[in-house]
Amino acid sequence: MLIVIPVDREGAVGAKVMPLLSVGTWALVDFDEGKIQSLTFHKERPVSGETWIDFIVLANKFENYMPFMEEGMMVLCVREEETLEEIMEAFKFKELDEVGF
Repeated sequence: MLIVIPVDREGAVGAKVMPLLSVGTWALVDFDEGKIQSLTFHKERPVSGETWIDFIVLANKFENYMPFMEEGMMVLCVREEETLEEIMEAFKFKELDEVGF
């Protein structure tokens, strides 16, 4: 499954989730079998029409999430997690909050 996360910078270590208005780059995570299979960074948000994106993880539940839901993505938000490592660990154990339901 593919997960997109707005982050402050490229880099698997130390990149932090950012609000949509402050996003520096987009992390695209291919997550399967409980592990990250691949991680790529993009200056523009990957569009689900190009490839099916299952989830987006936002910095908070007050972000404008409707465009993502209209594209068919499940929208999650962090609780206290900041870094990609923390977010993916929380995702693995279903500790992120669902938005819009």
